[in-house]
Amino acid sequence: MEIDVKKEGQAVIIALTGRMDAVSAPQFDKTVDDFIEQGETRIIIDFKSLEYISSAGLQSILALAKRLELINGTVLLSDLNGAVKEVFEISGFSSIFPIYDNLDAARASI
Repeated sequence: MEIDVKKEGQAVIIALTGRMDAVSAPQFDKTVDDFIEQGETRIIIDFKSLEYISSAGLQSILALAKRLELINGTVLLSDLNGAVKEVFEISGFSSIFPIYDNLDAARASI
Protein backbone atom coordinates (compact mmCIF):
# COMPACT_ATOMS: atom_id res chain seq x y z
CA MET A 1 0.00 0.00 0.00
CA GLU A 2 1.17 3.52 -0.75
CA ILE A 3 0.39 6.36 1.63
CA ASP A 4 0.45 9.96 0.43
CA VAL A 5 0.08 12.56 3.17
CA LYS A 6 -0.41 16.29 2.92
CA LYS A 7 -1.48 18.99 5.33
CA GLU A 8 -4.23 21.25 4.02
CA GLY A 9 -5.60 23.96 6.25
CA GLN A 10 -6.84 22.41 9.46
CA ALA A 11 -6.67 18.81 8.26
CA VAL A 12 -4.20 16.12 7.36
CA ILE A 13 -5.24 14.28 4.20
CA ILE A 14 -4.09 10.70 3.86
CA ALA A 15 -4.56 9.18 0.40
CA LEU A 16 -4.28 5.40 0.26
CA THR A 17 -3.40 3.39 -2.85
CA GLY A 18 -3.44 -0.37 -3.28
CA ARG A 19 -4.39 -2.81 -0.54
CA MET A 20 -4.80 -2.20 3.19
CA ASP A 21 -4.35 -5.51 4.96
CA ALA A 22 -2.51 -7.10 7.88
CA VAL A 23 0.84 -6.41 6.19
CA SER A 24 0.24 -2.73 5.38
CA ALA A 25 -2.06 -1.64 8.24
CA PRO A 26 0.87 -1.18 10.69
CA GLN A 27 2.43 1.30 8.24
CA PHE A 28 -0.85 3.26 8.27
CA ASP A 29 -0.97 3.12 12.09
CA LYS A 30 2.56 4.51 12.34
CA THR A 31 1.76 7.32 9.90
CA VAL A 32 -1.34 8.48 11.77
CA ASP A 33 0.35 8.06 15.16
CA ASP A 34 3.12 10.42 14.05
CA PHE A 35 0.61 13.10 13.06
CA ILE A 36 -1.41 12.75 16.26
CA GLU A 37 1.79 13.09 18.29
CA GLN A 38 2.45 16.33 16.39
CA GLY A 39 -0.93 17.65 17.60
CA GLU A 40 -3.07 16.97 14.55
CA THR A 41 -6.70 16.22 15.42
CA ARG A 42 -8.49 16.31 12.04
CA ILE A 43 -7.70 13.57 9.57
CA ILE A 44 -9.33 12.89 6.21
CA ILE A 45 -8.70 9.50 4.65
CA ASP A 46 -9.05 9.44 0.86
CA PHE A 47 -9.93 5.94 -0.34
CA LYS A 48 -10.19 6.86 -4.03
CA SER A 49 -7.27 4.63 -5.08
CA LEU A 50 -7.64 1.90 -2.44
CA GLU A 51 -8.61 -1.38 -4.09
CA TYR A 52 -9.02 -3.60 -1.03
CA ILE A 53 -9.36 -3.36 2.74
CA SER A 54 -9.24 -6.30 5.16
CA SER A 55 -10.47 -6.59 8.73
CA ALA A 56 -7.00 -5.48 9.85
CA GLY A 57 -7.45 -2.29 7.84
CA LEU A 58 -10.89 -1.73 9.37
CA GLN A 59 -9.38 -2.22 12.82
CA SER A 60 -6.76 0.43 12.09
CA ILE A 61 -9.44 2.92 11.02
CA LEU A 62 -11.50 2.19 14.14
CA ALA A 63 -8.45 2.51 16.42
CA LEU A 64 -7.64 5.86 14.82
CA ALA A 65 -11.19 7.11 15.38
CA LYS A 66 -11.13 6.06 19.04
CA ARG A 67 -7.76 7.72 19.59
CA LEU A 68 -8.94 10.97 17.98
CA GLU A 69 -12.16 10.91 19.97
CA LEU A 70 -10.14 11.05 23.20
CA ILE A 71 -8.60 14.35 22.10
CA ASN A 72 -11.76 15.82 20.56
CA GLY A 73 -10.54 15.06 17.07
CA THR A 74 -12.26 13.57 14.08
CA VAL A 75 -11.64 11.28 11.15
CA LEU A 76 -13.52 11.73 7.90
CA LEU A 77 -13.59 9.26 5.01
CA SER A 78 -13.95 10.11 1.33
CA ASP A 79 -14.22 8.47 -2.07
CA LEU A 80 -15.14 4.95 -0.99
CA ASN A 81 -15.89 2.83 -4.04
CA GLY A 82 -16.13 -0.72 -5.28
CA ALA A 83 -15.04 -3.48 -2.94
CA VAL A 84 -13.88 -1.04 -0.26
CA LYS A 85 -17.30 0.62 -0.11
CA GLU A 86 -18.95 -2.80 0.05
CA VAL A 87 -16.74 -3.87 2.98
CA PHE A 88 -17.67 -0.70 4.89
CA GLU A 89 -21.38 -1.29 4.23
CA ILE A 90 -21.33 -5.00 5.15
CA SER A 91 -19.30 -4.39 8.32
CA GLY A 92 -21.58 -1.56 9.44
CA PHE A 93 -18.68 0.90 9.44
CA SER A 94 -20.55 3.10 6.97
CA SER A 95 -22.97 4.01 9.77
CA ILE A 96 -20.17 4.75 12.25
CA PHE A 97 -18.02 7.15 10.23
CA PRO A 98 -18.77 10.35 8.35
CA ILE A 99 -18.30 9.36 4.71
CA TYR A 100 -18.18 11.89 1.89
CA ASP A 101 -18.57 11.29 -1.84
CA ASN A 102 -15.37 13.18 -2.61
CA LEU A 103 -12.42 14.91 -1.03
CA ASP A 104 -13.82 18.41 -1.63
CA ALA A 105 -16.96 17.58 0.37
CA ALA A 106 -14.87 16.19 3.24
CA ARG A 107 -12.64 19.29 3.24
CA ALA A 108 -15.70 21.57 3.30
CA SER A 109 -17.07 19.87 6.41
CA ILE A 110 -14.01 20.70 8.53
